[in-house]
Amino acid sequence: MLNEFKEFIARGNVMDLAVGVIIGAAFSKIVTSVVEDLVMPIVGALTGGGFDFSNYFLPLSANVTATSLAAARQQGAVFAYGNFITVLINFLILAWIIFLMIKAVNRMRKSLEKQKEAGPAAPPPQDILLLSEIRDLLKQRA
Repeated sequence: MLNEFKEFIARGNVMDLAVGVIIGAAFSKIVTSVVEDLVMPIVGALTGGGFDFSNYFLPLSANVTATSLAAARQQGAVFAYGNFITVLINFLILAWIIFLMIKAVNRMRKSLEKQKEAGPAAPPPQDILLLSEIRDLLKQRA
């Protein structure tokens, strides 16, 4: 059973998946930092405080009198639509940034493919070169 487990782990698919998960986690941190540290401060400066609707809620119980969502949840049931709106806006910003990053990567890939295509052509095979030389010699004799 141990040998089977070793074979399973050593397969390319498992290793590719592990690498993908690790890179995905690191990429997630990069994207989160771009959103929180670069984009949201600019959005906050432009909108005068940013998109924080997290304390917008509707009380579903007469016992709820608090003004913050955390305190209201302790008092009773609330319909926290503001938190959903904040998460939705953050998701849209995040999705837009990921779209722009993927677009840039695709553009870079296309330019690299064009460079590979424009590279020097492979020399003709040896038999073609030999036949070309014979043809040229025959032309010179004629």
